Amino acid sequence: MSELLRLEGVVSGYGTVRVLDGVDLSVPEGGVAVLLGPNGAGKTTTLRVIAGLLPAWEGRILFDGGRLDGCRPYEVSRRGVILVPEGRGVFPALSVRENLEIASRAKAGAGRSDRRQAVDDVLDVFPRLGERLTQAAGTLSGGEQQMLALARGLLARPRLLVIDELSLGLAPQIVEQLFATVAELKARRQTVLLVEQYVTHALHVADVCYVLDKGRVAFVGDRGELQSADVLTQLYLGEPASQPSSSR
Repeated sequence: MSELLRLEGVVSGYGTVRVLDGVDLSVPEGGVAVLLGPNGAGKTTTLRVIAGLLPAWEGRILFDGGRLDGCRPYEVSRRGVILVPEGRGVFPALSVRENLEIASRAKAGAGRSDRRQAVDDVLDVFPRLGERLTQAAGTLSGGEQQMLALARGLLARPRLLVIDELSLGLAPQIVEQLFATVAELKARRQTVLLVEQYVTHALHVADVCYVLDKGRVAFVGDRGELQSADVLTQLYLGEPASQPSSSR
């Protein structure tokens, strides 16, 4: 696979606090990259820098051969990088239909019939939302709100869909449904960068896995390499680990 996104030596943080300390990673076009690591490792910060919500103090962010670092968030989204943030970020007082219609207008140049078709397409991916079109988004279950957040992201027709904590606070059955959706998106060759704590499900959809620790990449490899390594045991449980099996 060719790479769509590449981070080279990215350093960033908040105020004077350095959180990312030279992050290198790439996302294959049409594939799924998963970013794992313990709390405080810098996963969400990495996504915020990619989306233009935080500046890269050092390093480069390349997207389809062009530079993203230095771009404002709206410029990043216009380039086709869409962030689905932790916490879902739907409009709770608006209906599901209204949430979808607003999101469909974000794609520049789309006419009314194109927007209607785009909404129909995401309802095919999330049929449960089709049953809730007149319901206020704030009254949906947590899983349904996450579906709505993903649907809104897809309506922007992203080249890269960036998802922060897909399964946060959700029941295992709902998590399985959401990861089945990610697998479907992968089959459609939608490029995805996913931050996730639910390691087992994440590995099932991953083409490449990154593990962050203290703002640096501690491991990179495919899911088979990660499953055979003990880096996750070290980071999550604090037990000694051998050297990473891959350092691409």
